[in-house]
Amino acid sequence: MCNQAVSLVAAELERQGIATVVIQLLRFVAEKVRPPRALFVPFRHGYPLDTPGDPAGQHRVLDAALRLFERKGLTAPALVDFGPTDTLDETPREGRLLLGSRT
Repeated sequence: MCNQAVSLVAAELERQGIATVVIQLLRFVAEKVRPPRALFVPFRHGYPLDTPGDPAGQHRVLDAALRLFERKGLTAPALVDFGPTDTLDETPREGRLLLGSRT
């Protein structure tokens, strides 16, 4: 699905009371559309979970995205960078928290 469309759908779902997180391949789209929660991944277009056939790597991405729901002080809209060193035992690194504010 289109990066912009996913972000817009996420924003509407949040307005309806359903929490969302977007795995975003295009930083400029997230910066412009401002989805409530987005994990920016540095992978090539079409591969939001990185390498096909790498379940451990794909689980790291999914786990990092889902852990955005648990982050205290992360307010919408928030854009967090995924890093190759993120593990299942760590919170995704802050990278550039571009959109949200933390309290």
